Amino acid sequence: MLQQTETEMSDVPFAVTTPIRVAKVGLKAKDAEGLAAYYQDIVGLREMARRGSAIILGAGDRELIEIEQFSAARPDDPRSAGLYHTAFLLPSRGDLARWSRQAIDRHLPIAGASDHRVSEAIYLTDPEGNGIEIYADRPRDSWQWEGSKVAMTTEQLDVGGLLRELEQDKRMWDGAPVNTVIGHVHLRVGDAAEAESWWHREVGFDTMQTYGDKAVFLSSGGYHHHIAANSWQSPRAGKRDRDRTGLAWVELEDTGAKKSRSLEDPWGNVVNIVAA
Repeated sequence: MLQQTETEMSDVPFAVTTPIRVAKVGLKAKDAEGLAAYYQDIVGLREMARRGSAIILGAGDRELIEIEQFSAARPDDPRSAGLYHTAFLLPSRGDLARWSRQAIDRHLPIAGASDHRVSEAIYLTDPEGNGIEIYADRPRDSWQWEGSKVAMTTEQLDVGGLLRELEQDKRMWDGAPVNTVIGHVHLRVGDAAEAESWWHREVGFDTMQTYGDKAVFLSSGGYHHHIAANSWQSPRAGKRDRDRTGLAWVELEDTGAKKSRSLEDPWGNVVNIVAA
């Protein structure tokens, strides 16, 4: 397994320094209070504001997720278009080790743990079925490239190696640290190739990698991916049913935008682009 020592980061992660980057995610919930409590307890976010029926959570002074009460909603259908996971990027590998140590100590249920070469990641599912990724990037200068495509794999996470980060720094997990961001959002779509064309045309993202014809990874500014789209569970899916819980919208910041705009991909996933 690739090894990495902790990189102390005084600035925000590279993922949110690119021309276009993920800012926030909106979720619709049957139980917004309960879901917000989960993201505070498990992900380590803090409540920052309440606006109408929505609870806004974040880290430091950065809003990251908005959970809106939608009592009449039906549960999300994992075979439809929508959210595959929201990926919370921690500032350092040490932060991921601290999160992992407390997760092990608390016997938190984990959906998966992977080494992607560019990053190390742990996966969860929230109480309403929304996927979550907690991850840390490897140093950008260690990423390997195949032409314009970044080399990414899915291998078993070396948990022991990760936890060795704590041998020198024994600080405990104390919630999501300052400069925790949403590094990327992974969407369910009906067709990955169609999604790739849409993100090229409408947002100007570049393709960073594909996994066969079922998944595509796209970004701005050379990040490994700000958006992923797959049809693993949702081949030939139609428009997303708005009366279900789950994804409400993804918000992107665009340094080149003069005004805000709202888009829908071919499956009804809402993408709001705001001027950065």
